[in-house]
Amino acid sequence: MTDQVPVRAAKTSLEIINKVRELEGAGVSELANELDKPTSTVHDHLRTLESEEYLIKSDSKYYVGTQFLDLGEHARSRHKMYTIARQEVDELATQTGEHTNLMIEEHGRGVFLYKSKGPDTVQLDTHAGMRVPLQTTAMGKSILAFRPSEEVDEIINRHGLPQLTEKTITDRDELYDELDEIQKRGYAYADEERVKGMRSVAAPITNDKGRSVAAIGVTGPKRRLRGQRLREDVPDLILSSANVIEVNPSHS
Repeated sequence: MTDQVPVRAAKTSLEIINKVRELEGAGVSELANELDKPTSTVHDHLRTLESEEYLIKSDSKYYVGTQFLDLGEHARSRHKMYTIARQEVDELATQTGEHTNLMIEEHGRGVFLYKSKGPDTVQLDTHAGMRVPLQTTAMGKSILAFRPSEEVDEIINRHGLPQLTEKTITDRDELYDELDEIQKRGYAYADEERVKGMRSVAAPITNDKGRSVAAIGVTGPKRRLRGQRLREDVPDLILSSANVIEVNPSHS
């Protein structure tokens, strides 16, 4: 049984870090109440995390430290897809004037690996490292559409289909119907499924076996992403960018 103690302790530390991030700073008592753990336990973990420079303390509250910035940038820079696709994401943002993102799948969630802002962008909550349910974004759906159904089922069984807006897909059969359409069309849409008032278009980046390894997408306000721009212009640009990434010799 003793070999389980370090694992449990590590899990507690990670829960505390995530809760500090979620609350944008918190004190010992608040964290103990939120996590339903003894105050003494939370205090010990916080002191350890502070001494190791993963958390900082200010005015009786703990905050996530910049140590994670170093770790996150290391994780991103070693990811081959980031190196290959960054220039295409930047060019697509310039061409469309909108938010352009690169997403990968990790542990069954969509992870924003890189983001570029065009000259006409509105404020969005997305940032590098942000994790979202795959079925709530065009990029996530395009990744799922080019994965085996068994893998999609595993992801749904693990994470469910959480609802973020009234338009989020929460039904498994409805999702599979849409994934079939995405396979035929080659790209995906999301219409206010994660953020109200925003639409997205995305295409998968696939390997030589046709399996999605990432996705590239454009997000903008409904009033700008509509008509021919939504149906033809932006999808054509995204498909072209995805193709450039796929034929890069480093991709495979």
